[in-house]
Amino acid sequence: MKNKILVLISVVYLTLLNCTYAQHKATNTRPNVIFILTDDWGYGDVKCLNPDGKIPTPQTDNFAKQGIIFTDAHTSSSVCTPSRYSLLTGRYNWRTNLQEYVLGGYSKALIDPKRATIASFLQQQGYHTAAIGKWHLGMDMPFFPGETVPEVEVKRNVAVDWKGEIKNGPLQNGFDYFYGVSASADMPPYIYIENNKFVGEATARKGITRKGQGAPDFNIEDVLPEIGRKTIDYIKKQNKSTPYFAYVAFTSPHTPLLPSNEWMGKSGLNKYADFVMQTDDVIGKIIRAVDSSGMADNTIIIISSDNGCSKSVNIQELADKGHKVSYIYRGSKADLWDGGHRVPFIVRWPAKIKAATTSNALICLTDFFATVAEITGGKLHDNCAEDSYSFLPALLGKPMNATKRGVVHHAIYGHFAYRLGKWKLLLAKGSGGWTLPTEKQLADSVVIAQLYNMDDDPSETTNLYNKYPKIAASLLKKLEADIKNGRSTKGSPQKNDVEEIVIWKKPS
Repeated sequence: MKNKILVLISVVYLTLLNCTYAQHKATNTRPNVIFILTDDWGYGDVKCLNPDGKIPTPQTDNFAKQGIIFTDAHTSSSVCTPSRYSLLTGRYNWRTNLQEYVLGGYSKALIDPKRATIASFLQQQGYHTAAIGKWHLGMDMPFFPGETVPEVEVKRNVAVDWKGEIKNGPLQNGFDYFYGVSASADMPPYIYIENNKFVGEATARKGITRKGQGAPDFNIEDVLPEIGRKTIDYIKKQNKSTPYFAYVAFTSPHTPLLPSNEWMGKSGLNKYADFVMQTDDVIGKIIRAVDSSGMADNTIIIISSDNGCSKSVNIQELADKGHKVSYIYRGSKADLWDGGHRVPFIVRWPAKIKAATTSNALICLTDFFATVAEITGGKLHDNCAEDSYSFLPALLGKPMNATKRGVVHHAIYGHFAYRLGKWKLLLAKGSGGWTLPTEKQLADSVVIAQLYNMDDDPSETTNLYNKYPKIAASLLKKLEADIKNGRSTKGSPQKNDVEEIVIWKKPS
């Protein structure tokens, strides 16, 4: 009898041990996730997306051969702060009080402290989370009493306690670690931030186009390589027992165009093209670090951009040399036309994704949240990721139901567009942004809005608004419903952060 009891105890113990091991093993099967977000990188600036492109991007092209290319991927906005908000929260940017433009380097935090981000969501599932690079979502700086700061600080020094603690930044939004800069590489303060502290003190005058405070040893041309180095260091420190999420936000190829000496003149086109080539090279270094980590097979890597290429890089000069930054798509950064928000979106996950594949599924950066949630088995609550649809079926080579899913586009001055299937409605007379003709130029035009068949006319050349008024009215109704309901996905209605969202804007 005693022997039987010992055997039973042993069986129970081994069963519990095996259950524990099974759970531990299951936990370890969750993939690592790396999202590399470039800055102002046009769809046509990636060679594998633009066969006629003149800028070599061998690292990204090779990466694409190992995964899947999404040819109809969009940012929620055609400028950076809004699209970054949507990526991290799974919620449209225009639901916040930021209805137009972007934040500055000293701006207050945009993300509500009570709102879940993809980082806090994964953090609760046992992931280690890191944000490296450009934040540009605002953070509460340690100002001295009585100091006030305009949204974009360019004219004067600001009374900041450089030894003080920054609040409501990445660490308060789900990241265990942060190293980077508060905003774009052309916005003060020019100083690195690690976690909640400045690295040094901004006691010098720095900057190219926007002068402002900066650390004496801060060099803007070193920011991109530094982001690459910090990312690689982070990857090397990770182990197989804890999954990780790394949000890697480049400051390139956004202006100022400062390729390092080894890349200067390499493209034979202009500095922007040189900077794109260096950006591609840093991407390659990060990918090689993953490949050397022993965890590449179960690491999801996504490469994308926050919006289209900016006209400030001399788009016409590149076009004259045969390179189209937006490929066949009209417009560029800040616009409602697709050149403003249709972006590169390439995913590699060797364990699950078939190599060298392509998807034409309509997706948005807001969808990252729900996709990762489905992959990890996490539950999304009603007040979380309200505009996020999972594109996991497309990743796995399965069809997606694109007939019910619409995507809202938003431009720099707050103009709206709505895309559903092949149809796209623009509540603007022109670009809605910086590309000619602008809304101001067309203020007296009889044109009310624009409607395009994106299957037949991806370059948005033939306005069908007057020809198909019922289709336009149907799309407008769906847009109004998505705004009113506080969400575009299924679930209980939610509140927007502002009482009224103006759909039809006055000419800017």
